[in-house]
Amino acid sequence: MRKRFCCATVLLAWMLVCTGVWAQKVLAPTPPMGWNSWDSYGLTINEQQFRANVDALSTRLKPAGYRYAVVDEGWYLLNPQKQKSEAFQYRTDRFGRYQPALNRFASAKDITGFKPVSDYVHARGLRFGIHIIRGIPKQAVAQNAPIAASNFHAADAADTTDTCPWNPDNFGVKDNAAGQAWYDSLMKQYAAWGIDYIKVDCIASHPYKADEIRMIHRAIARSGRPIVLSLSPGPAPLDKASELAANAQLWRISDDVWDRWERPQNEHFPQGVKNQFSVIASWVPHVGPGSWPDADMLPLGTLEPVPGWGQPRETRLTPDEQRTLVTLWAIARSPLFVGANLTKLDGETTRLLTNRSVIAMNQHGHSQHVLFQHEDLVAWTSKSDRGTQYLALFNLGDQPSHVIQPLSDFGIHSVQCSSRDLWKESGWEKVRQIVGTILPHGTLLLELKP
Repeated sequence: MRKRFCCATVLLAWMLVCTGVWAQKVLAPTPPMGWNSWDSYGLTINEQQFRANVDALSTRLKPAGYRYAVVDEGWYLLNPQKQKSEAFQYRTDRFGRYQPALNRFASAKDITGFKPVSDYVHARGLRFGIHIIRGIPKQAVAQNAPIAASNFHAADAADTTDTCPWNPDNFGVKDNAAGQAWYDSLMKQYAAWGIDYIKVDCIASHPYKADEIRMIHRAIARSGRPIVLSLSPGPAPLDKASELAANAQLWRISDDVWDRWERPQNEHFPQGVKNQFSVIASWVPHVGPGSWPDADMLPLGTLEPVPGWGQPRETRLTPDEQRTLVTLWAIARSPLFVGANLTKLDGETTRLLTNRSVIAMNQHGHSQHVLFQHEDLVAWTSKSDRGTQYLALFNLGDQPSHVIQPLSDFGIHSVQCSSRDLWKESGWEKVRQIVGTILPHGTLLLELKP
């Protein structure tokens, strides 16, 4: 009887695996949506400011699907206002791990870390994320701090020949047992804090650090908590797409995108909206559940008091450029992370970010691709889960574009179809061709039904 029971149990287990019942749950089955502090606060955000933005996220954007609230770079700095990085002062624990700066995050006492902030976010039905720079703090290495839950010390894990080219905080981590122990200790701490999302920087590009990506992935798997992993900065190497998808849920595909239409010639930073079209198109084959090429945050609305780049300001993108940015990100199924100061979110920006049909295209569209580019006119299409087709026409030029084209140019082989404008939120109407005037740097976004 026992042998028969064991055989039956094994057979049942195999059936469950084959039917997916025991399959690993996909993290980020749809493109993550949320808010990140960098575009408006840079290194400087404090707990009061963060909680205020969380409240605004909960009331203004959560109903449309925005869920993540992310504290970006520098939350462990006691003096983030310092201009010279050599003068930065850090807060760490006895194991050399960064802790939230108490003069900015007063609730992070003793070993609680970000747990009180995380609890605040979770109580509003949201998810909490933080930004880190890959590696091990130089301060921990100088003190040769012990690595928690191991027999190693910081010097065993640190690669002192490796530093981030644009951030002075850390050394790299060796691909050895001590290095894995370091990342294991970090991710277990973050899991105890209730972290749902980790953005790791200086790892996806300049330089691309495959060993540390894999170590962080393993450490998250061992942490006991499902944590979404985001990799920065861009451009992540396209030839590493499979490796990226195996270890992370999203990764940056370009340098930072800010509120400029186009990057001036002979400049590499920051990326303009127009420059993103070809980049985003190149990553389309790698989009899918748990695998989201990330076109970067949405630099919209009010970018103040201390934006991560430039002076405090209202976004410099025109209304048409803003709509083009959101349309491109949405149809390509990029993650949607807002950079605006949400406590100053105006009605027009709110409507731009919460158009339910546009968000549905981002979250549930499929088979997205570029149909054609004729000079400055670019056509993207995707399909909905209701059997309809999305069509986005973009005018990249500086003059209005007048469109009069047969349905067959857009893959519709019938005399007529029903059409509605998603940005105008118009009703359905019968059409025999696509007709419209697209303003400079603007877009026409339609849903078409046979």
